[in-house]
Amino acid sequence: MNISITARKFKLHDSLKDFINEEVSSLQKYNDNILHADIILSYQNVKASVKKSEIVLHVPGQTFNAAENSDDFKKSVSSSVDKLSRQLKKLKSKRTTYAK
Repeated sequence: MNISITARKFKLHDSLKDFINEEVSSLQKYNDNILHADIILSYQNVKASVKKSEIVLHVPGQTFNAAENSDDFKKSVSSSVDKLSRQLKKLKSKRTTYAK
């Protein structure tokens, strides 16, 4: 699986990059056919600093998307990965239901 990380309006630290790679790689236990993952991190300093993560997963025939806002990038990435894991579980259950 190819993982590309884009940081908007800030510089990405190596520790956060390693955390993201580990979290997104954990999605492979739900689907082995993940081709590519695009992670977009953005920082918005409105009234309070809002850190947004958006993850786009490309699976053959489908694209999954999850976005989350938080006060910390690790929290928002973890929440996005949780959303994607639920979507991948749902896809797997649909495929096994139709295969019978």
